[in-house]
Parts: sequence; C-alpha cells; structure tokens
Amino acid sequence: MSIYGAMFSGVSALNANSNAMGMIADNISNLNTIGYKSTSARFSTLVTASSLATKYAPGGVRSAPFQIIDRQGLLQASQNPTDIAITGNGFFVVNEAAVPASGDRYLYTRAGQFTVDSQGYLANNGGSYLQGWGTLPDGSYDVDQNGVADPSQPDPTSLTSLQAIQVTSLTSTATPTSSATLGLNLPATAAVGATQTMTVKSFDSLGIPHNIALQWDKTVVSPATWTLSATGITRADTGAASTTLAFPINIDTVVFGGNGTPATFSPTALSIPSANWVSGASASSITFNLGTVGQADGVTQFAGNFALSFINQNGVPIGRFQSVEIGENGLVTALFDNGGRRSIYRLPIATFPNPNALSPVSGNAWSETATAGNLFLNEAGTASAGRISPSSLESSTVDLGEEFTNMIIIQRAYTASSKIITTADEMLEELVRIKR
Repeated sequence: MSIYGAMFSGVSALNANSNAMGMIADNISNLNTIGYKSTSARFSTLVTASSLATKYAPGGVRSAPFQIIDRQGLLQASQNPTDIAITGNGFFVVNEAAVPASGDRYLYTRAGQFTVDSQGYLANNGGSYLQGWGTLPDGSYDVDQNGVADPSQPDPTSLTSLQAIQVTSLTSTATPTSSATLGLNLPATAAVGATQTMTVKSFDSLGIPHNIALQWDKTVVSPATWTLSATGITRADTGAASTTLAFPINIDTVVFGGNGTPATFSPTALSIPSANWVSGASASSITFNLGTVGQADGVTQFAGNFALSFINQNGVPIGRFQSVEIGENGLVTALFDNGGRRSIYRLPIATFPNPNALSPVSGNAWSETATAGNLFLNEAGTASAGRISPSSLESSTVDLGEEFTNMIIIQRAYTASSKIITTADEMLEELVRIKR
C-alpha cells in the first residue's frame, strides 16, 4: 500500500538526515583537529520496482559519508621543530608500534603534530610512530641499518625498509681538525728577523682540545717573505705537552707582492703521527689556508701593526644531542651542542591513485583499501609527492559557516521528513474511520 510505502520512505529520510547530522557534528567537533578532513553527506535514491506501470512504489533515500582527503588545509606556523605539514599530495607513514610486529598496522596521516616520547621516538597524538628510511651521516640510504650505503632509493612499493624515527639515543662523535683558515695582517715595515706569534685551537680524534703555537718570521725584505712555523702544541685544558714531535715545524712560506697581497705560497701540512700524540689519538694532518694569490682574503702585508682578523678551524669536540631539524626534502638531521650535524632519517611521502577511498581510523589517520589503489613511497618533492613544510601544521578543512548552513538544511529536511510520517498516519486514521 502506497501509504505504508510513504511512511517507510519518510523513515529512510529521517535515518539519512540523522546520518548527515552526525557527520556535521563530527566536522564541528574537529574544527581544531590538525590534519582533519571534513566529511560531507552524499544522498542517493532508493528505488522500489512496481509491478504495474500505473502504480508507484515509494522507495526512499540514503546518505553515505564522503571525505575529501586530498583537500589541502591551510598551513599554520609552529615553534616546535618536530611539527611538520605536507604541501601537496601525500601522507606521512606511521605505525601503531615503535617496533612493528605482525598485526601492527601501517597507517597514513596528514597530522604532523609529532613529539618525542619517553623512549625518544617521534609519535603523534593518536599514539602512532612516525616512520622513515635510515640514512648515513651524509644523507645516503642505510636501509639495512648496517652502516653500508644503499646506492638507490628503497623499494617505493614496500614498507619493510621503514623504521620508527628515534632521536634522543644519539651522540655525536668528535671531529678532528683537518684545516684551519687564517686572516691576519703582517706589518710591512718589519725588518728581517722580526717575529709575530699567535695560537690556533684544534681538536684531535678523541675530541681533546689543543693549542697550536704559531710563529711568523720575516726572512727577506724584497720581495717580502714570511715563514710560518709551529713552535709547540699543548693541551688547551691542562697546558701539558700534546705531542713528542720536535719543534719548530715549517708550515708555509709566503712571498708578498708590491700590493700587499700574497704572490706565492709554499704550503706544507702539519702532520702528527698517532705515535706522537700523548693522548693516544689517531694521526692528524692539518692544512693551513692562508688565502688566495693576489687577493686580500687571508694573509696580507700592509703598513700598521700585526692584526688578527679571523681564525677558523673545522674540528669539534664530542657533543650531546640537542634537537632535530626536518627539511623540505624530508631529511631528518640531528643537531648537537658542539655545532655538529648528522643526517639520521629521510621521511617518505606515501601517495595513492585514489586517496579519497582510504578508510578512516581513530587518531586522525587512514588505512589502505583496495579501491584506493597501490601505495607508492617517494622522497618529498619528487614524482607526485608533495613537499614537507617544516615547523608547520595543516589546519582542519572544516568551514564553520558551511557546516552551520548545512545544519539548517538538514534540520529542515528532517522536519519535513517527519511530516511525511504524521501525514501518512492521519491518512490511515481517515481510512479506519470509513468503517465506522
């Protein structure tokens, strides 16, 4: 009977609009959820076939959720170096466990609000752990974590080469001094036999600081010639002798032109065999860079006093982990308090041919589905993968004005649907009265 069909049609409309109101409620609730993608209701008809062409069989309506996952949200700045966002296509890869086992799911998220947990892993608010490819300090891949560089990018269709990113267990090794750059002026009026002294701080392979005593000697007036030699090396912390070498050791001879800039160099590296280090450090070879021929970018000879402009050396002592830095290309770099930097991971960007078909899970993430297509892992900014925006977060795509407008529409549709039921009820009541 069409009246009963109308009632059931009205019930389906109530259910469909109730479903849609639930989606609006979720959207408004997640207005400030980082990386959240708004859900909209898509209505479709329910058709009931009739046996007669002159009869109409009411069907109804149903609603299904549709989440526009690939819609870009606005980026907001953050002061946290481990907060990251994606500009363009793709997702961060996370896992439910820090050390994935069978049954632990890999998930995909746009919510880049990661913090360091008690074990040093980068985890998000949903309790999932950020995944990346291991790298060597120079940024090359170390997929097997055996310290051997992989010449190519890991398999872009496999998740097995990923590992949870752990940062606080790192320590920096000492970097021995291998070069020192000097900027100074030697007095042009100095006579043959004049000397000038200076000290350069350096580090051995153990990170122990040393002071290298240097002496400049003027040997020829014209053309003006100065020799640089090391007269001793002592511990910077104790003052004790650092080596058993015999001093002085010639390092360089500089001949100056008439314009006060170097005309020629005769450099010799300061070599310290391991047997001569009192500390037991490995052998060192320190090259002194005194500038460029014909340019006043290092050592010069002009009128005036002996004056130091700069001393730069590339050695550093052992350092402690301080923070991490994540670049636009996804390279995760550990920063140490000694100024050292070390590449430790590279974040992949996961892409799917149909990202809107991914299945949502709690924690503002999605899981793979057959209709989403095959997974691809690429470096940020390559192929179809978006770039990473460091110290940024992607805002929710919820438009509050749009949600309130839809709420009014859904409310009116729900009220109208209820009228179908009450009107059909009145018609049935009228039908019952015929018998009386």
